[in-house]
Amino acid sequence: MDLLALADFTLVARHGGFGRAARAAGRPKATLSRRVAELEASLGLRLFERGARALKLTEEGRALAERAGMLLIELEETAAAIASRGDRPRGRLRISAPLLFSQTAMGKLAADFALAYPEVRLEVTAEDRPVDMIEEAYDLVIRVNPDPDESLIGRVFLHDRLVVVASPAVARPVDGSAVPAVVRAGGDRSAWTVKTPAGRSSIAIDPVLSLSSLVMVRDAVRAGLGAARLPVSLVSHDLADGTLISWGDVDGPDIALWALYPSRRLLSARVSAFLDHLKHAFPNGVPEELAAFIRR
Repeated sequence: MDLLALADFTLVARHGGFGRAARAAGRPKATLSRRVAELEASLGLRLFERGARALKLTEEGRALAERAGMLLIELEETAAAIASRGDRPRGRLRISAPLLFSQTAMGKLAADFALAYPEVRLEVTAEDRPVDMIEEAYDLVIRVNPDPDESLIGRVFLHDRLVVVASPAVARPVDGSAVPAVVRAGGDRSAWTVKTPAGRSSIAIDPVLSLSSLVMVRDAVRAGLGAARLPVSLVSHDLADGTLISWGDVDGPDIALWALYPSRRLLSARVSAFLDHLKHAFPNGVPEELAAFIRR
C-alpha cells in the first residue's frame, strides 16, 4: 500500500473535502483527488461518496481513516523519537484539562514545563466536556473521575475530597430547616450528606445562587451568602485562617484526577515529560500538595 496515498486520504478525511485539504496542506487539489482515486483502486473499495456539493466517508472509509490516522501518527512519532534519540522532548503538545484545575494550577504548571522544555510548544485548553482525543488531536487529557474507556490508558496523579464549608457568620441549622446554598450550575441540588467525628448527618439546602465555576462558588461563600460543597484543596487556606469553617466531609467517593492518553499510540517523549512534571509537582498526590501549589 502506498503510504503517501494513505496520508493524503487521511488528510482529505480529516478536512472533509479535497478543496479544504488542499488549502490546509498547500497541495494541488487534483493531486489529492488522484492519489485517493489510486488508493480506492488498489483496495477495490469506495472510500468516499462524492455528491454534487458534499464529500462523505463510506463505512469502509471511516474505518480506514480512524485506523490509518493512528498508524500514521505512530510512524511520525517513531521517526521523531529516533531522530531526537528519544530523550529530547520537542514539538507540539496539546492538553485538555478541567476548568477548575486549569484556573487554579495549570498556568503555573504549564509555565514551569515550558521553561524546562523550551523546544515543546505547549497548548492547553480548559474545558470540562469529554473530548475525542483522536478526532481533536489531543496528546493528553486531564479528567476528574473519568468513565472507563478501553481506548485510553493513564494514571491518577492527584486525589482530593469535597467538604461542606460556610462563613463563620452562617449558622448551621439544627432544626432540619434548609440552609442557603451556593451551588454549581447543572450540579446535584439534593440534600448533602456529610461525615463528622460524630457520624453522618444530612443537610437540607435552599439553592440561592448557581454559578458555573467553583472559584466563583468559593468567593460567594467567602462573602457570607451561604454554604457550599467545595474541594478541600481550594479552601484549605480559608479553613486554616478561619475565613471559612467546615461542616464535614461530603459522604461519597473521593475526587481523582487522571492523566489519560490513547493506548494505541506510542507514548512520546513530550507526553512522558509532562507526566513526570505532574509527578514532580504532586509527588504524593494529596490535596495538601495541590493547595500548596495553588498558594505559590
